[in-house]
Amino acid sequence: MTGGARARELLATAARITVLTGAGVSTASGIPDFRGPNGMWTANPKAARMFDIDAYIADRDLRVQAWRNRHEHPAWTARPNAAHHAVAELERQGRLRGLITQNIDELHQAAGSGVTAPLLEVHGSIKRAVCLTCRRRVPMVDVLARVNSGEDDPACDECGGILKSDTISFGQSLDRAVLAAAVDAASDCDVFLAVGSSLRVQPVAGLVPLAQQSGAEVVIVNGQPTPYDGIAASVVRDPVEQVLPQLVGVAD
Repeated sequence: MTGGARARELLATAARITVLTGAGVSTASGIPDFRGPNGMWTANPKAARMFDIDAYIADRDLRVQAWRNRHEHPAWTARPNAAHHAVAELERQGRLRGLITQNIDELHQAAGSGVTAPLLEVHGSIKRAVCLTCRRRVPMVDVLARVNSGEDDPACDECGGILKSDTISFGQSLDRAVLAAAVDAASDCDVFLAVGSSLRVQPVAGLVPLAQQSGAEVVIVNGQPTPYDGIAASVVRDPVEQVLPQLVGVAD
């Protein structure tokens, strides 16, 4: 049985599916990934410094560039693709135990996910801004309006602290409550479906062996090899936006 056929069989018979999605789910929507062949950091390794919290705090010029990048981020115009809609279909079927996403673009929400099953944004969302001092959160569009008005490094209206997108940078810890909920979802499913993730970023990547050790069948759909292919019941290499609808039974 081929990887795709085995994956479809596992998903068809599962009552509780936990899905982990990475950047590869959103590339077909025009949002580049980081580590793939055409990824942001592959093309420009220096771009990773933009995602280092210590550098961000210390370097005003870096923050100015970061605000320009946020204003131009493709998430503001992107639309969900067939992979996002396939995950949402699992939720409509009542078989989605939880959706854990490493993506910050909120395209899963736009596709209809997060209504009846937990949607866990382990790396946050670019559509919110947070103050690094007082932790006040505001809609990103409100801060970008200030950028458009000429503030190149807008400060918190409440305390004057440094603002950034409400996303996890290198050097920052994940939200403990979100991570705990992700651990629960990975430990309590029939099938753990990892889609479009390199599975190289911890601790989220560690959810894969956790699910397998908890009794779940692991299905990995990704264009490149991952460190956990060896423990998967099925590995599928086809483009996720093409194959995921087939695997969940919403396409011929």
